[in-house]
Amino acid sequence: MSKSLLALVLLNKPVTPDMSAVAKVLHAQHPELATETAGNEGVQSDQANSPLIRCGSGLVAVMSMPAPIPQDQGLWARAATTWPESEAVAARHRGHVIVSLLGRTEQPLLAARITTAVIGALIASVPECCGVVWAGKVARPADLWREMSSWSFAPYPDYPFRLWVDILPFRSGAKIGAITMGLSAFVGREIEFVTSKLALPALFDKVAGLSVYLIEHGNVVKDGDTIGASASERIAVRYRNSDVFGRLAVFSCTDDFEH
Repeated sequence: MSKSLLALVLLNKPVTPDMSAVAKVLHAQHPELATETAGNEGVQSDQANSPLIRCGSGLVAVMSMPAPIPQDQGLWARAATTWPESEAVAARHRGHVIVSLLGRTEQPLLAARITTAVIGALIASVPECCGVVWAGKVARPADLWREMSSWSFAPYPDYPFRLWVDILPFRSGAKIGAITMGLSAFVGREIEFVTSKLALPALFDKVAGLSVYLIEHGNVVKDGDTIGASASERIAVRYRNSDVFGRLAVFSCTDDFEH
């Protein structure tokens, strides 16, 4: 798994998870998966403090750290738009748990599914969990993550991509726009969509639909492509660095065409 998909689970106070309890919850939530705690050599272990847990085909490291995560004001400012208590949670947490799939994978969606399922079981097992930071860009409350993680292995498009990707509005002159945060962990770029035709809810739906399509299929949209859900819908896509968000690499999208 790439470093960009590292997840941090915030704790109100430092604790070491009982990994045997986490494994039991994980198996109960996803009985179709092979689940067990594992020793350092991958040998099955009943030790409650084993740092490794097997979930399906993945081996996930779960490491408790007795300190807060580094502060990132931009992260918590973004989170506050949908999670008003986020900045207070960030200020008061005193520990965190690092959750990471071991090894490299060419399937970031599978890595995200496995990691999300393990985090959901961790939250259900450890009352001190209060939030999750995903890929360094997206923060969500623990209760929401626990609820949505039950859909970790749901078929396209019903898996919980909203845990992994933020969609944020902005204004560009007389036009409105929306940008993703977190999609780059899957396909190397974010989406920046500017329109004068769509209302904000419709714009968010377009960006969400394109986001989950790219998560499912990978980076199949090339620089200069025109895409759309129907023959009458035209969305132009260019590879650019954002002028609005710190030269972030984006799929720059627009449905505004000159006639």
